[in-house]
Amino acid sequence: MKRHLIILSIFGLLTPGLSAQSEKKMVREGNSQFEEGNFSEAEIEYRKALSEKPGYFKGTFNLGDAMYKQENYAESGKLFSEAAEGAQQEKAKAGAYYNLGNSLMKEQKYKESIEAYKNALRLKPDDQDAKYNLAYAQKKLREQQQKQDQNKDKDKNKDKNKDKNKDKNKDQNKDKNKDQDKKQEQDKQDQNKDKQDKSDKGDQQKDKNQQQPQQISKADAQRMLDALKNDEKKTLQKLQKEKAKAAKSKKTEIDW
Repeated sequence: MKRHLIILSIFGLLTPGLSAQSEKKMVREGNSQFEEGNFSEAEIEYRKALSEKPGYFKGTFNLGDAMYKQENYAESGKLFSEAAEGAQQEKAKAGAYYNLGNSLMKEQKYKESIEAYKNALRLKPDDQDAKYNLAYAQKKLREQQQKQDQNKDKDKNKDKNKDKNKDKNKDQNKDKNKDQDKKQEQDKQDQNKDKQDKSDKGDQQKDKNQQQPQQISKADAQRMLDALKNDEKKTLQKLQKEKAKAAKSKKTEIDW
């Protein structure tokens, strides 16, 4: 990707007086450091120039270059945007928009960089580097949008599969709970059946005990028979005594 990053002291308005000489000197010192690759030292000099003259185009523009070289693209983009707004010449403004597009490109803000390159081309239609970078930014924007769409579809399918698995697990749990309820109901029925069987068996045993006559041993039966005989003998003897007594009383009455 080609870039027009360094415009340095080419652009800018001359102002009369000692103060103008001071900030210009600081910008020249910053340019020397920049060319040596000492971008942080160049930054210091450019900031000194801006402290002397806030809004100074060359100081703002070249500070943007220094920040870009230090890969502080957010800061460089801000400075190039300020330079584009403050530029008095179309060529200088076009250069600021071009470098703004490069900073935005580095931040992968392709849509914004496309607009910056278009602004540069409106001011300088024959800028081939701006045309190239514009086409490159449009290509990267399409790729970015395609990737976002793919990720969106992927997330959608992921959510769909998640919902599907959730429904599947829900159905499985439902079937499992249904089986458990069925088993519990069957166990309950079996328990009630066992209880009823035991109750019926107990009633049958009770009826059986009631229906069966009590059995006695042979010895007990003989004792009972002997007792009956003794009772009959005693009764007979008693009757005989009463009969003899009655006969005696009757005979006495006759003797009188």
